[in-house]
Amino acid sequence: MDAFDVFSRQCPSRTTLEHVTGRWGGLTLTALYESHENDESRLRFNELRRRVDGVSEKMLSQTLHALERDGLVLREARPVNPPWVDYELTPLGRDVAERLLGLIQLVEGRMSEVISARERYDTTRGAR
Repeated sequence: MDAFDVFSRQCPSRTTLEHVTGRWGGLTLTALYESHENDESRLRFNELRRRVDGVSEKMLSQTLHALERDGLVLREARPVNPPWVDYELTPLGRDVAERLLGLIQLVEGRMSEVISARERYDTTRGAR
């Protein structure tokens, strides 16, 4: 197997990293992970959209397609009327989401430091 190098513009790992670390990808993965941890292994599209506050229907749809293509999310369409579509993480998606959740918890836990740094920056350089 060839080695992958995310720093190479040609490497497919870069695209997957962008899907995972983009605003909507990271939030979508961790929302699905948290639902799994709360004994709801699957979420419907609108449930997911409500959880990821601010995401448009179009962006969530694009994000889910990219994550499904990368093997991180499973989509199951049930043949009922109206259509019922569920999303859940694959084992790979759970591994990725666990690491993202650790980063999210670190950022949330250290936000007072970030806010202080922003205030110092804005004071010395002027708000932009």
